[in-house]
Amino acid sequence: MEKINNPKPEKKQLKSFSLSKIGNLIKEARLNRNESISELAAELKISAQQFKAIEDGQEELLPERVFIKAMVKRISEKLKLDTELIMREFNNKVDDVNVDEIAEDVNKEKKIKTQSKQESSLIFIFTIFISGLFGLLASSAVLNTFSNFDNREQPKELIRN
Repeated sequence: MEKINNPKPEKKQLKSFSLSKIGNLIKEARLNRNESISELAAELKISAQQFKAIEDGQEELLPERVFIKAMVKRISEKLKLDTELIMREFNNKVDDVNVDEIAEDVNKEKKIKTQSKQESSLIFIFTIFISGLFGLLASSAVLNTFSNFDNREQPKELIRN
């Protein structure tokens, strides 16, 4: 229902996509190790709210990106995750790319192409119509000229008889 009412997600949601993915990995690893957020946060000297925000991918609740990166790295090292993979994912964050805007631009281009094709088709049909009308008028004029030529001679013949 939310997508229907608000079809364009905010850029903030798109920006935190990779953080959500990383957060899910961290959460899964933490749960597999049966550790609580508060225990890990205390060990790593990170607030429990920030740890939870990382797991939930809520970038708007976190400090600057540099600090998030440092926290994610320390958490992944503590949980013995593939830190290189996680850092690559963190750096793959889509900053300025808004998928909805790209899709909208593509749709606009398709509409423009479709309109252009429709206009070309209408111009073609109109040209054929005008050509046909011109041909009809020309043939009508020629037939009218020949029929008038034949009609002028018939009355003279009728009078002679």
